[in-house]
Amino acid sequence: MQSKRALARPKPQHRARLSGLVLLCGVLLGGCDSAQWNNPYPAWQQGENILYSSFSSRPKHLDPVRAYSSNEYSFIGQIYEPPLQYHYLKRPFQLVPLTAAQMPKLTYLDAAGSQLPADAPIDTVANSVYEIQIRPGIRYQPHPAFARDPQGALHYQQLSEEDLANVRGLADFTHTGSRELVAADYVYQIKRLAHPRLHSPIQGLMSEYIVGLDAYATTLAEAYAKQIEQDPSQRWLDLRKFDLQGVEVVDDYTYRITINGKYPQLRYWLAMPFFAPMPWEAERFYAQPGMQDRNISLDWYPVGTGAYMLTANNPNRQMVLERNPNFHPQYYPSQGDPGDAERGLLEDAGKPLPFIDKVIYSLEKEGIPYWNKFLQGYYDVSGVTSDSFDQAIQFGSQGEAVLTPLMQNKGIELETAVRMSTFYMGFNMLDPVVGGDSERARLLRRAISIAVDYEDFISIFANGRGIAAQGAIPPGIFGHVEGQAAINSYVYEWRDGRAQRKPISEAKSLLAQAGYPNGRDAETGRPLLIHLDIPGGGPEDKAIFDWLRKQFRKIDLELVIRNTDYNRFQEKMRDGNAQLFQWGWNADYPDPENFLFLLYGPNGKVKHGGENAANYDNPEFNRMFNMMKSMDDTQQRFDIIQQMNDIARHDAPWLWGFHPKEYILHHGWYSNVKANLMAQNTLMYKRIDPQLREQKRRAWNQPLVWPVLVVLLILLASIVPAVITYRRKEQAAARQRAKQ
Repeated sequence: MQSKRALARPKPQHRARLSGLVLLCGVLLGGCDSAQWNNPYPAWQQGENILYSSFSSRPKHLDPVRAYSSNEYSFIGQIYEPPLQYHYLKRPFQLVPLTAAQMPKLTYLDAAGSQLPADAPIDTVANSVYEIQIRPGIRYQPHPAFARDPQGALHYQQLSEEDLANVRGLADFTHTGSRELVAADYVYQIKRLAHPRLHSPIQGLMSEYIVGLDAYATTLAEAYAKQIEQDPSQRWLDLRKFDLQGVEVVDDYTYRITINGKYPQLRYWLAMPFFAPMPWEAERFYAQPGMQDRNISLDWYPVGTGAYMLTANNPNRQMVLERNPNFHPQYYPSQGDPGDAERGLLEDAGKPLPFIDKVIYSLEKEGIPYWNKFLQGYYDVSGVTSDSFDQAIQFGSQGEAVLTPLMQNKGIELETAVRMSTFYMGFNMLDPVVGGDSERARLLRRAISIAVDYEDFISIFANGRGIAAQGAIPPGIFGHVEGQAAINSYVYEWRDGRAQRKPISEAKSLLAQAGYPNGRDAETGRPLLIHLDIPGGGPEDKAIFDWLRKQFRKIDLELVIRNTDYNRFQEKMRDGNAQLFQWGWNADYPDPENFLFLLYGPNGKVKHGGENAANYDNPEFNRMFNMMKSMDDTQQRFDIIQQMNDIARHDAPWLWGFHPKEYILHHGWYSNVKANLMAQNTLMYKRIDPQLREQKRRAWNQPLVWPVLVVLLILLASIVPAVITYRRKEQAAARQRAKQ
C-alpha cells in the first residue's frame, strides 16, 4: 500500500509549483502590514523629521548677487542671511533684525556734510548714511573654502588639475572649516554688485543710490580686463583691494552704506539676498580653474550662515537642505497678530529655530503626480492648480473658499492670501494707434479696458483666485484703498454695494467717439486690428486666446495674437515693437514705489531700458513720483499716491488686470503656517510631526490585496484540474503495471 500511495503523489516539480504559489501568497499578505508598497522614499526615512517638497526645474542661479527668481529664492533664502528680515507673523509687514544687533542707525547729511534732523525736508538731504552693526559670534556653515591646514593656511586655495582629478562635487573635498561672520563680508557682497563678470540685475538701480557704485563698476571692469589679459585662467578679482566710496567697514561688526539723497526703500533691500554676506574665501575657492567645469560654483553650492545648507544638488533627481550645525541662536516669535494665538501660531513662542532637520526637494515636472502624492501624504504642502481645484475647494454661501469634505476628512488645512503681484495688459504708448496722449487714443484704450472682463477671466481661468485691479497697487501695500473710494471710475461704477464693470454699450460709445464706430476707422472704413504680443503660449493656452478674441469682438474689434518665445518677446519689448502686451510684476518689497515705478517715464523700457514696459510718460505723474518715492508713509504720501492713481486711470496705459490670490494646502502634521509673501527665510519657522504623518500615510496607503488574491485563486483553479488529471493518469498507470 505504501508503494501505491507514493506513486499517487505528484512529481516534485508540481509540488514545487504549489509550494511557490503558497509562498508568494504568504509574502504578499505578510507585506500588507507595512502599507508602504507605493512609498517613494527609502524605509530609513520613516518617522524622520524631514519635510518633503519638490522643484520642476533647476534654479539657474544660487549666487545671491545674481539670483532674482522665486524658485531660486526658495533655496537661497534659507541659506543666506541679510542683516534684516520680515517678522514672520506681524502684518502689515514689519522689518526686524536678523544678523543685525538692532535696526540700522540712519543719519541724514546736507551738501556740506553736516547732520540734519530726522524730519528735514527731502530737498535738503544730500546723503543718507545707514550704519549697521551685526551680532558677534555668528559662524558660517561648514565648507571646504574655510578649511585650513596645520600651519593655518587655506587648504583648498591652490588646487591643480591633478588635485581635482577625482572631484565630482563639493562632497568630494575631505576637509571643511568655518569662521565668524564679520562686517567686511557684507561690504564684499555689495562690491560684487558692480563685478563685470556677474551682471547683477540690480546694479543699475543701486548705482543711482549707493555713492560711487557706478564709478566702481568702471574701476572693476578695467582691473578685471587687465587681469585676464595677463593671466586668462585667473578669474578671481580680489575686491578687498578696491575701495568703494559709499560703503565702508567701521570695525569687525559694523559697516556703513552712504546713498545719494533720501531713499527709504533701502531698508527693504537690506532684507534681500542681494545684501547678504559673501566671504572672500568662498569666491576665491570657486574661481579656481577646473571648478566651473565640474559645476562647483556659487550657483550650485551656496555658502551662508542661515538655518540650512544645501548638501545635495542633483537637478535630475533631488536637492537637499540640511540643518546648519553652526546656526546662531534664533527663536520663534513671541508676538503676532490678533487671532494668531487662537490659531496655534504662538505655541512655539521663544523656542530655538529651526524645527525641521532636513528638506528633500524631488524633481516633479508634472502637477498631477505631485497632487496625487500630496493626497497620499508623501508631500507635506501643495498649491492648488486648475486641475485639482474642484477636488480641493468649494465656495460657501457667502462666496468664501472652503475645503471640500475629502480635504476636511484628511485633516488638510487651507491658507489663502492675495499676492503682492499684478498681472496686466499694457498698451505701448509709443504705438501710433493705441499710444500717445491724444484724446482719440485715450478713448480707444478706455473702451478696450471696459470690454476685457477680468472678473470673467478670474472666474474661468483662475477658479476665482484673484481680485480685479483698480490700479497698480495690490492689497497689503501702503496706498491701496478698498471700497467705493478705490474704483477706477473710467471702467467701473458702484452699484449694489460693489464695483461693477460699465456696460458694453458705453465701451462702444467711447470707441465711436475715438473715431472707430462699429470697430472701423471712420476715415478709411477699414476694420481696426489690435495686435497682442504674449510670451510662450502652448496648446493649453488656446482657450485663453479664444476668450481674449471674444472680449474684443464684443466691441467689434479684431484681436491678432502673436505669441513668441520669451527671449523674442523681451526683444520686442525692448525695441517697442509690441502694440498690446501681457505681463506681470511681483513685489520686491512692500512699498508703493515698487509698483508705481512701472509707470514712471524715465524708467521707460525703450528709451531707458527700465521696467516701464508701456513706455508711459506723463510729466505730472513723473513729478509726483519723484516726490512720493522718498517720502515716509504719511498722509501726504498717501494723498499723492491717490492723485497718481487718478492720472494713470485717466490715461489708461494699462488694462489693470488682476491681483492673484494664493491658495496653499497643508496636512495637519505641518504647523506654524502663515502666508508671508515677502519673507524669504520662512522655512525655519515651520514644524513637522513625523509620527502623525507616518500614522496617516499607513492609514491612507493600505495595499489593495484582493485583486492579487483573485489572480492567485485563478492560477490555483487552473492548476488543480491538471494536478488531478495527472494523479489519475499516474494511478491508472500504476494499476496497469500491477496487473502485469
